[in-house]
Amino acid sequence: MKLLNFIGATVFGSATLIGYGIYDGNEKVYSNLLIPIIHKTMDGERAHNLAIFMAKYGLVPRERKFENEQILNIRVFDKKFKNPIGCAAGFDKNAEAIDGLFKIGFGFVEIGTVTPLSQEGNPKPRVFRLSEDRAVINRYGFNGQGHDEVLKRVDQFWKNRKIDEKILGVNIGKNKLQQDALSDYLTGLKLFANKCDYITINISSPNTPGLRSLQNRKELENLIDPVEFYHLLLEMRNKLDKKIPLVIKIAPDLTDEEMKDIAQVALRKNKQIDGLIVSNTTISRPDFLKSELKKESGGLSGRPLKTISTEALKKMFKLTEGKIILIGVGGVESGNDALEKIKSGASLIQLYTSMVFEGPIIVNKIKKELIELLNKEGYSNVSEAIGANVYHKNSK
Repeated sequence: MKLLNFIGATVFGSATLIGYGIYDGNEKVYSNLLIPIIHKTMDGERAHNLAIFMAKYGLVPRERKFENEQILNIRVFDKKFKNPIGCAAGFDKNAEAIDGLFKIGFGFVEIGTVTPLSQEGNPKPRVFRLSEDRAVINRYGFNGQGHDEVLKRVDQFWKNRKIDEKILGVNIGKNKLQQDALSDYLTGLKLFANKCDYITINISSPNTPGLRSLQNRKELENLIDPVEFYHLLLEMRNKLDKKIPLVIKIAPDLTDEEMKDIAQVALRKNKQIDGLIVSNTTISRPDFLKSELKKESGGLSGRPLKTISTEALKKMFKLTEGKIILIGVGGVESGNDALEKIKSGASLIQLYTSMVFEGPIIVNKIKKELIELLNKEGYSNVSEAIGANVYHKNSK
């Protein structure tokens, strides 16, 4: 009996310590215990589902406050972001974990990609951890519950939102079997324009057949120019007394000519592109990849994407002459990575894959390191660093 009591007390005590470690965001609990156990016992998709479950029910570390945190405040799309660190689309596809993601410290959250109809996506397995490379390959294929289910959750979030600084983006896409891509995008825009702070059009996922062809100039102009689209934006602007920011998510694998075309479309006067997300996952496979899983098809994200996406970001900042809001994504694992994106032209950054390897504590870590770096380099606000490495302006 004494032995059973001892075992029970030990288990209870251990569970209590682990629970507190999760709440407090203890790095050792995550790096030495939780993440290794999850990686050994679950494949990529099951682990992803567990992360959504934990965030949905608030079983995540609390956001930490740091000295001089206001240095991260930034105004983008005429909205105040408490910090420029966002959760990239693809993590919370069905808007199940919005509140939990804000709880861990994200300055903004982008849900989706959301398609009009529910769809299963590609056959499993479709998510692969390349642990040696700190990377992930996924070929989900816009799996999701569809507009109606997602809208219910977004509505609930909007009703309960008491803090304007909880910035929500909705990433919209087309169903796999839909031939009329414009119809699906317009449907998504109509449905969510009044329910979010900005909308992203995803035309760069490598896992939906024919989607990336929408990035060529003719297709992109056709997608953005229809009269119905103009009327919709004007109607929404009149209703809300503001313009709904429209963002295009592009691939990192574009040629220089394709990037020039996108920049020219984005810069047209009186047109409707307000920002670009640079970038989506890559279909390339760098030679330095070590994992045997590199042979899997799909989009590669994580550390190997960092250099590719950052170079694309710099090019797009130059091509758009700093006139378009850029959101930098790809390989962000530290405050230094975040600052490099910002200095390369990003006003905001997003991450996803680094959470796979470090857990939700990565957000507090990046915030802390970014604040320290900005202070060290003499910036009074993060906005002063935007584009510093491109034109060497405002460089400290």
